[in-house]
Amino acid sequence: MEQTKEKNIFKRIWNYYSLYEKIWFISITILAFVFAFIFPEEDIGGVNGKIIMALYLVDIFSNILCELLISKQSKWNFIVSLVVEATEIAICIVCAYRFATMATTIFFWIPIDIISFIMWNKHKDSEKEELTEVRKLSGIQEVMVIVGIVVWTVVIGYLLTLIDVEEGILSDNPLMEKVVCYLDACCSAVGIANGLFILFRYREQWIAWYISTFLELTINIISGQWVLIVLKVGYLTNTTYGYIMWTKYIKQKKKNEEKVFNVIMKTMKS
Repeated sequence: MEQTKEKNIFKRIWNYYSLYEKIWFISITILAFVFAFIFPEEDIGGVNGKIIMALYLVDIFSNILCELLISKQSKWNFIVSLVVEATEIAICIVCAYRFATMATTIFFWIPIDIISFIMWNKHKDSEKEELTEVRKLSGIQEVMVIVGIVVWTVVIGYLLTLIDVEEGILSDNPLMEKVVCYLDACCSAVGIANGLFILFRYREQWIAWYISTFLELTINIISGQWVLIVLKVGYLTNTTYGYIMWTKYIKQKKKNEEKVFNVIMKTMKS
């Protein structure tokens, strides 16, 4: 009996994802393990490279699962996201870098994930309960967000350059260490915007994902974290997919609302 239930649960989970989503998830996972063998991580600050690589792989697996769930407008992405946050905090501590990202994760992302889970649960789609209603930003909101990101990047980036790290992943290259400080500041600012977009179910969170992905990709290349580049490539493909899926939903919902409105108007006239 229990085996039958387990099979049914596995079958439901397997059928929940489309063929593209299954292929994408499995491909990124396999590619990550291949890169882990080709580019093994060195010890950093006395921490064994294998432990660091294990953290990278957990980060990749949980991140791509989270990304898929977001693209499917599922509230459960926030539960998986908590695993992502814990893993990325550990990576920042071990590598002694990206302190802006670590602070943002602790004081912003963890609380926002919990709040977002509650908020998304209150905005289920009227026809499909497994979906959450999503929408898009207005023009003035976009301008305010951009200004906030620029100011945050300049101020926080400068403050990060004042922190002296002796055994960090970039401690032997002071110039690149400062460059990463500003990239990290910008990435954390975009991340905060992204978190708010997700909280309020705005489609523009996918655009924020694009920007933060390119920033993190640059940081990974500078830091020699080759296995994490696999994750960023996966982000770029799924972000495009997620943006398309959310856009289709928003357009269809608008059409449905217009149909309902037209029916009501005709009824009132008659």
